[in-house]
Amino acid sequence: MPTLVVLAVLAFVEVLSRQRLLFASLASSAFLIYLDPQHGTNTVRTLILSQITAATIGLITYLIFGSGYLSAGSAMVIVIVLMILFDAVHPPAVSTSLSFALRAGDETNLILFSLAVSVIAILVLLERCALWILAWYNRSQPNNDNA
Repeated sequence: MPTLVVLAVLAFVEVLSRQRLLFASLASSAFLIYLDPQHGTNTVRTLILSQITAATIGLITYLIFGSGYLSAGSAMVIVIVLMILFDAVHPPAVSTSLSFALRAGDETNLILFSLAVSVIAILVLLERCALWILAWYNRSQPNNDNA
């Protein structure tokens, strides 16, 4: 089910922006979140902070240096340093910075990317709610081991 939701988000983004690969790192984010939802790299704070920062830094380096290796390398290094400083390490964000640094600039894609990240963050919250409800349900069930 999470894969279907991510694919739906990517299809929606493509319809609005005619971009396919720009948001591919979000699929990696979704995979990590559903692989280990309790891990620190998969919190909503980490996801949003790292992905939005990476997209913004990638766009800024593109605007300063143009599309090329200088822009990509600068974006990657800056994003890695910022993720460490803010204790918001989410590895797929590094590829986000590269995506924005190596492409033709369109500032509206940053807004669209932010909306896509928001959808992934909502998925994380829904998953956490489902896990909490399952744990609560299991605690409230009588123990039938003594029967």
